[in-house]
Amino acid sequence: MPSPSIATVLDAREWSSRAARHRARAERWTVPARDRRAANKPHPVEDFLFTYYRFSYAKIEEWHPVSGTGLEAIGPLPAHLAKEPYRIQNGILIADPTLLADKERTRLHWMRELLIATRDRPPIFSCHGLHEWAMVYRGADVRHGNSTPLRLPQEEIDRLIESRPIRCSHFDAFRFFHSDAQPLNRLQPTLLGRPDFEQPGCVHANMDLYKWAFKSMPWAGSDLLLDCFELATELRDLDMRASPYDLSEHGLDSVRIETPEGRRDYEKEQARLAELAAPLRQRLIEALGIV
Repeated sequence: MPSPSIATVLDAREWSSRAARHRARAERWTVPARDRRAANKPHPVEDFLFTYYRFSYAKIEEWHPVSGTGLEAIGPLPAHLAKEPYRIQNGILIADPTLLADKERTRLHWMRELLIATRDRPPIFSCHGLHEWAMVYRGADVRHGNSTPLRLPQEEIDRLIESRPIRCSHFDAFRFFHSDAQPLNRLQPTLLGRPDFEQPGCVHANMDLYKWAFKSMPWAGSDLLLDCFELATELRDLDMRASPYDLSEHGLDSVRIETPEGRRDYEKEQARLAELAAPLRQRLIEALGIV
């Protein structure tokens, strides 16, 4: 069996310390989320990454090195490091891409190609978060209505959707549009057509970096996973503040995209977050290059 490429080797003390720091960083998010779930008090912004993506708290708290990093294998290993794709060679633990099944390798290659296509497409900063408005169009299905009220009358929400161009490029947002709002979208993204539509200005495409990082474990490494998660919390914050929901109970001010000033504020914040997302996307592309 050929040896995997090892760029760096961490001694046992160093990688154990990194694992502990990672867990503490992750628990800043997972512990409050666990508490809210136990108390049945969901938060419309902070719980979204746990309820929509449905990755377990325990998996988020596990530490993995980035691909190409070897670990000194001394003493009993944590359970998640003691199984494939990890193996020990000459006392060094390494995630070995040669242990990947063909189906898994194909899936990782597809994700990498999607990330590259997204990176290389010009960003769109004129969508103004109208996807959340299109989801509640005509009031048939107000997704967060049980926990969060709307801040505008339904008639005003509908009027905005009918008067503004909608440019949603993300299938997983578009598919939740009210059926009557979908034809109003200037783009018609599809599940299989993701590489032809996703673009680096999109709040949801940048939020999805967390999803792709998680699905790329252990190759992405836990540092990148939490970097993507923490950026996704900011993206979700903007996503909901620009929505027609009233978040004042949660101490969040609305970005009133129904006004010219609000649209300018949205574009500015969307561009700032897209700039932060770009190096994370590139790190993920590079980490997946090893497989």
